[in-house]
Amino acid sequence: MNSREVKRMMAQMGIKSTEMNDVKTVILKGTDKDYIISDAQVTMIEAQGTKTFQVMGTMKETKKAVSEEVLPFSEDDIKLVMEQASVTKDKAIAALKKAAGEPAKAIMDLIENAGS
Repeated sequence: MNSREVKRMMAQMGIKSTEMNDVKTVILKGTDKDYIISDAQVTMIEAQGTKTFQVMGTMKETKKAVSEEVLPFSEDDIKLVMEQASVTKDKAIAALKKAAGEPAKAIMDLIENAGS
């Protein structure tokens, strides 16, 4: 079966295949690593309203740099301290660190320090 016959059969089944010749690099972002595919050959296949991409090329993995500190307390605790003590996010985080992650203690410390 040659490529012309394959394309004709795919069209009869409602499958559309499109070469994406302008794509040169594909980057897949993972939680720990990024996957970079260079010299990419990308084909988009549309069937039943769904688009699927076939990617071929040279793949390289890169480890992600740690961009922000992982905090030992929740975003809800930070917001609570910010609202109750009327402080910025940075001050709320600093107070939570000083209070060993306890929002009530962090709020009390901030309110006491604001009054003096």
